[in-house]
Amino acid sequence: MASSTATKSHPYHMVNPSPWPATGTLAAFSLAIGGIWFMHGGPGWAIAPGFAILFATFYFWWRDVVRESRAGDHTEAVNHGLRVGFLLFIASEVMFFVAFFWAYFNASQPLINAAAHVKWPPEGITPFYAWGLPFLNTLILLTSGATITVAHHAVRLGHRKELVFWTGATACLGILFLCLQAFEYSHAAFGFSSGGIYSSTFFMATGFHGFHVFVGTCFLIVCFFRARAGDFSPQKHVGFEAAAWYWHFVDVVWLFLFICIYWLGSLGYTGHYGH
Repeated sequence: MASSTATKSHPYHMVNPSPWPATGTLAAFSLAIGGIWFMHGGPGWAIAPGFAILFATFYFWWRDVVRESRAGDHTEAVNHGLRVGFLLFIASEVMFFVAFFWAYFNASQPLINAAAHVKWPPEGITPFYAWGLPFLNTLILLTSGATITVAHHAVRLGHRKELVFWTGATACLGILFLCLQAFEYSHAAFGFSSGGIYSSTFFMATGFHGFHVFVGTCFLIVCFFRARAGDFSPQKHVGFEAAAWYWHFVDVVWLFLFICIYWLGSLGYTGHYGH
């Protein structure tokens, strides 16, 4: 009687009680308090406890999810829910970037309306030369989109060595992109608040994209080690699939950034670019 009662009669996974949502909340609260303290003249270590709790929460929560998958708890119905949930998350991220593009286009109406009597970029702003470092970063991200696609085909075919290699290659390209963007920022001719609405929208849009590249690179590094451990198979690789989708999203956002902000946004500049 007891065994028949315990038999699961549905394809869904009932998650065991977990402390990680509570610790995640504690991490967010600690980061908020530490960040406010730091921005009001507090010490730099004020935000360290929040980050420590946050990273610990990430590690142990994802560890438990991997264990659930290995235990067979992720049925096809569960995997379908994970895929739909992640696609909805990407949709929310799309709207996040729409807000920044909206702000940029609203501020750059002279770029769209030639009859406007305001220059864009504004006077005193020397924009980045679109066909220099930004274009190189575009080629890097486009190449990474190809390598992650090759890795995706490899996992579907069960080619583990190719999966590991191309996932690692994609992560390396992500790191290279971040290094070049950091170099670009260090040589910017304007600061976050020194160029008015142009500089603030530029750094918010490109900076948050860089943060997403960082998150996606971490995602890929985790997938790299999971692939080496044999966690993925042609039948079960939702974690890798989510990483690939996220990386393609990052690629597409960058294409819009390059075209709209770096290229079109600098067409009104008639001065000389720095070297």
